[in-house]
Amino acid sequence: MIHSPGYPGVAFTTADEGDIRGNPAERAAVAGRLGISRQWAVSDQVHGRVVVRAEAPINHGEADALFTTRTGLPLAVFTADCLGVALISEAAVGVAHAGWRGIVAGVVPALLEAMTAAGVPPERAALGPGIGPCCYEVGGEVAAQLPEHVSETTWGTVSVDLPSAVRSHLGDIPVWEAGSCTRCSVGFHSHRADATSARMATISWLT
Repeated sequence: MIHSPGYPGVAFTTADEGDIRGNPAERAAVAGRLGISRQWAVSDQVHGRVVVRAEAPINHGEADALFTTRTGLPLAVFTADCLGVALISEAAVGVAHAGWRGIVAGVVPALLEAMTAAGVPPERAALGPGIGPCCYEVGGEVAAQLPEHVSETTWGTVSVDLPSAVRSHLGDIPVWEAGSCTRCSVGFHSHRADATSARMATISWLT
């Protein structure tokens, strides 16, 4: 489990915690370790920019970002190379599932705008582990969608830098980053590395 220093109410699971999307027992164990409810607000992630204001611990349908002002309601998105992003204010928390499609669609600014419109603008952000530019080899059609964030893999092919792209959408908001590449670092689920169906979780709750 990864906790961002100074960010109470944010946690990122690793492979050690199991399949948090697909295994209810492992999800319950994580909830117990964090001291939060076993019932979480989640969504059916589709790599888009839809944001839902969560008021209950249910599946909110097709969406890639959630936020809430309800104390103690855990929100979660699930990842295995995409970035999990948490946005935090004094009176709300939000989470976003940010792969390259969601980033291009604008899921992070959409969450920021939704929270701001609700009167709870984010004051801090935390980025979980995700595939790094060291390993995220892409074709030219993807690189063309993120031209300011084109990079190079460690083996010399074109990649994109997803954390950089997310940071560019957050303006002056202070950002903490886990900084681990899920493909080449030990201890993470990675779809690119082994086509796993298991997923880690980005979890946030208002304390």
